[in-house]
Amino acid sequence: MIRKATLNDVSFIQKLVNSYAEKGEMLPRSIGDICDNIRDFFIYEDNGEVIGCCALHVTWVDLAEIRSLAVTEEYQGKGIGTVLLNACIDDALKLAIKKVFALTYKPEFFEKKGFQRIDKSQLPHKVWVACVNCIKFPDCDEVAVIRQIAELDKKNSTNNENSVIDSFFDVSNGVFRR
Repeated sequence: MIRKATLNDVSFIQKLVNSYAEKGEMLPRSIGDICDNIRDFFIYEDNGEVIGCCALHVTWVDLAEIRSLAVTEEYQGKGIGTVLLNACIDDALKLAIKKVFALTYKPEFFEKKGFQRIDKSQLPHKVWVACVNCIKFPDCDEVAVIRQIAELDKKNSTNNENSVIDSFFDVSNGVFRR
C-alpha cells in the first residue's frame, strides 16, 4: 500500500536513505531536512512494515524533482520503486507540473520509465537553489534525468480509480479523508 508520509516516518526515511548514502549510492538526508520536506514524501508499506520511500519536491512553476527514491534491499526488484515513482508522477500531474527530473546514480532505472539523460546545466533552478548546499558541489557525480509529463500520463491518472492522491480527498467536495 502506498500513502503520504507522516512525521512518524521520519526516522525510517532517514535510516533507509542514509543506509544507501553510506554505500555512496545516494546523498544523505538529515532529520531536519526530512521534517522540513515531509509533505513531499510517499511511503510504501506491506502489512504495516514500511519498506520504501520517495519524494516529489517542486523546484519551479513547471518542474519538480524526484528525490530519495529508496526501497529496502530485500524488497528490491518487486516493482515497489516503480509504484513510488508513479505516485510522485501522479502527484506532479495534479499540481500541473510539466516535467519531473532526478539526480541519480541509477539512471538506467529512470530511463526504463521514460526519462532521458540531460546535462545538469539544463536545470538552473535546481543547481543554484539546492545543489549549492550539497557536500558534492561543485563536483557532482550524479546523472541528471528528466521526463516530460505527457497527456497520456494525465489520462491514465484521471482514469485510475486507485489514484494515490484521490484516495486522500473526497473529490466531490474537497474534504480530506482519514
